[in-house]
Amino acid sequence: MSSRFRFLLLLCCAAQAALAGEHRLYATGVTTKGYVVGAPLQMSGLFLRTSDGEWVEKGFTNPAVLAVDYDRSDPSTLYLAIGNGCFEAKNHGETWKQLTGWRVTELQDVSLDPNRPGRIYIALPDGIGFSPDGGKTWARRTPATRRKYFHNVVVDSTRAGRVIAGGETGLFLTENEGGKWMFVGGNDAQITHLTQSTKNPRHWAASSQDGGLLLSTDGGVTWRQAESLDSRQSIYNADFDPHNAQRIAAGGWGIGVAISDDGGATWQDRTHGLPSRRIWRVAFDPDRPNRIYAAVHEQALYVSDDLGFSWKLDGLEGSLLRELRFVPEAE
Repeated sequence: MSSRFRFLLLLCCAAQAALAGEHRLYATGVTTKGYVVGAPLQMSGLFLRTSDGEWVEKGFTNPAVLAVDYDRSDPSTLYLAIGNGCFEAKNHGETWKQLTGWRVTELQDVSLDPNRPGRIYIALPDGIGFSPDGGKTWARRTPATRRKYFHNVVVDSTRAGRVIAGGETGLFLTENEGGKWMFVGGNDAQITHLTQSTKNPRHWAASSQDGGLLLSTDGGVTWRQAESLDSRQSIYNADFDPHNAQRIAAGGWGIGVAISDDGGATWQDRTHGLPSRRIWRVAFDPDRPNRIYAAVHEQALYVSDDLGFSWKLDGLEGSLLRELRFVPEAE
């Protein structure tokens, strides 16, 4: 085999691997456009993007599926924060099991400890829920704060038992599974989303209402506001580019889609081509550099292959999406 032919074969294999992708994209949300109270529910709940770009509804129709995480030892097993409980969904969402009782409702977020199997955290209107045994038993591990509504909880990918939670009064950090919490930032901003960079795990971002976009470069110990991004607007999430440690995207109502290439120092508007500036979620594709998704309120999910300079429709028309989550393919 000639070296030229071997080189072309390697390029072909790499292209096929890129097309196949190493992650599955899930979305959670509800089809709300045109809905009339009392009418049968439209497509709602957990959605999976197939390899041919189609979206399929998984599990059962539920308008209150808000967040999804996955088992690191078996990524085909998902954990979901739903209005009536924390659910385990095996085989990519084919079989479902409720892990919480009737006293646990209105879940906002769910996060598994990737370094300590069986530990599950859930964000609730009255605090933080914790299970040490895969959902068999539950307890409260809530920070001391005058308002206990928590919208987000994320376990640090690099250290077992280290968790950051965001709620109505800002951001809180624990190093010991919620045994003790400390306030780390936010100053009464209502946190809407919390994420950790996969490229540089010491980098975190917290979007908020009333407080703009908060950024941390020391693992969530201290936070600063992204001053050049309008803090008067409601920002609903941010995402770090897994291919570029300095690139961040933010989405919200009024700001539309904004992208920074310098760690949040300056921002560029990338909303042109979208039908609205009301954005619920943005997410970078870990398998395809320069690809980004944007969920537009009651319009659809859109995708860009040039970092938001141009957009095209990707499906889920009429939806309100709460989560875009890339999950690794099971080995």
